[in-house]
Amino acid sequence: MKNIAIACFVTISFYVQAQKIIPLYNGTAPGSESWTWQEKENSNNFFQERVVYNVSQPTLTVFLPDTPVTNGTAIVICPGGAFHILSIDQEGFDVARWLNKKGITAFVLKYRLVHSLTDDPVKELLSENPGAENKKFNDEVLPVVGFAIADAEAAIVYVRKHADEYKISANHIGLIGFSAGGTLAAGVAYNYNAENRPDFVAPIYPYIGDFEKTSVPKDAPPMFIAAAADDYFGFDKTCADIYKEWTTSKHSAELHIYAKGGHGFGMKKQNLPSDHWIDRFGEWLQFLGYMKK
Repeated sequence: MKNIAIACFVTISFYVQAQKIIPLYNGTAPGSESWTWQEKENSNNFFQERVVYNVSQPTLTVFLPDTPVTNGTAIVICPGGAFHILSIDQEGFDVARWLNKKGITAFVLKYRLVHSLTDDPVKELLSENPGAENKKFNDEVLPVVGFAIADAEAAIVYVRKHADEYKISANHIGLIGFSAGGTLAAGVAYNYNAENRPDFVAPIYPYIGDFEKTSVPKDAPPMFIAAAADDYFGFDKTCADIYKEWTTSKHSAELHIYAKGGHGFGMKKQNLPSDHWIDRFGEWLQFLGYMKK
């Protein structure tokens, strides 16, 4: 009975820690002051997974590792969802929990999204035929992309300013993003200042095209990239292009393109080699020294 009580206490403690939510801005988010819709969740959808939508006030959900394993590294996580939804579990919270086990403090970013007009945002999204070749879809998304990238930059700034509070190193702060979240990761990697520069960055099957891409910065951070060759949006080719740009400019990069996995594999278990991309990510972090206390 005593052991059960202890286990319950530990579980509840972890849950409470994981649910610490930090507003990213004081007051309304800059540039979207007129957005009045409220953030919502939906689980009864075509994807059969929990998604978040109608984010107008960006937040960070904090996941703290157990003190004995904490290594001082932090990562901001940007889930994907075509700028309409956030795949909050398999590209967000599940990633955070894996990182916690490795001693990394994780911050899941809920960034600003396109306003959904119904309570089934997935159906609404799919009806718009999302994709890089759909001009109508891109015209709708484009105004939001800049806001979302600004949210990712603000997240890096917040984590760095509060490094002592979370017992992390101010120069061990990374950024990972999936699909649309990968747009944020790449967008920040190409355009940053001293305050919001990530120390390493990981765009995972990223969508690139709705932000002004500059040349690779002279002090560009190391980059980890992963995708599948059967990505139905063709983002594996985007990944190869980014890798070539990074390495041609003499910056560190690692690229994994799996034969199968589709788009949006995240933390899904498909009994494929792509299931283990995050293990390769962990090895990469180890190689760079971000797993050491």
